[in-house]
Amino acid sequence: MSCHEPASPKASPSVSRAGAARPALMLGTFSLATALILGLSDDLTRPAIAARATEDLNASLLQVLPPEDHDNDPGTTERMVEDGVEGTVPVYLAVEGQQVTGVAFELTGYGYGGAIRVLLGIAPDGSVLGVRVLSHAETPGLGDKIEVAKDGWILGFAGRSLADPLPDKWKVKRDGGVFDQFSGATITPRAVVATVHRGLEMFARQSDVLLAPLDKEAGQ
Repeated sequence: MSCHEPASPKASPSVSRAGAARPALMLGTFSLATALILGLSDDLTRPAIAARATEDLNASLLQVLPPEDHDNDPGTTERMVEDGVEGTVPVYLAVEGQQVTGVAFELTGYGYGGAIRVLLGIAPDGSVLGVRVLSHAETPGLGDKIEVAKDGWILGFAGRSLADPLPDKWKVKRDGGVFDQFSGATITPRAVVATVHRGLEMFARQSDVLLAPLDKEAGQ
């Protein structure tokens, strides 16, 4: 008479499925928890990021709209302009009394690294009061010379207008224009020059709207 080992019991299909589902359940729980944490973090940091963006904008507005030329806060005096070329553009107004003494608005150009956000300040006569780059992704040491903190190149737009230089000279020197380019980074200044020129053209198209006096009900 031979002896036989007792057969091992087989796991039931329901037990096998439960074991297989356990890692998926854990992964799903982890993913949900991560999403909740990221969402909460975003909610907590969004006001601080927005406040910092407002501070940066106001600081830049003071650089392109001379403080001595207005008695209001341009950051809180705004007109929305519907332009056939540029679309809807928020425009910040420098005002003295009820008269607009300057306007500032942002347009976006595209350089080597992507979008370049450019803030322009323009006087009522259509001349440039100042230009600053708000953000960009250009190459450090080359294209980042469009930042006023890195180079004085951007200051060269002050006083320029659609008539100075003439339209066919609103280019970098390499393209037959009057504006300097950077060694090894022509695409970046080319984009900024073109964006400033677009801004002057928009101002010319919209000057009646932009320079209309503020009514007394609008406040400052």
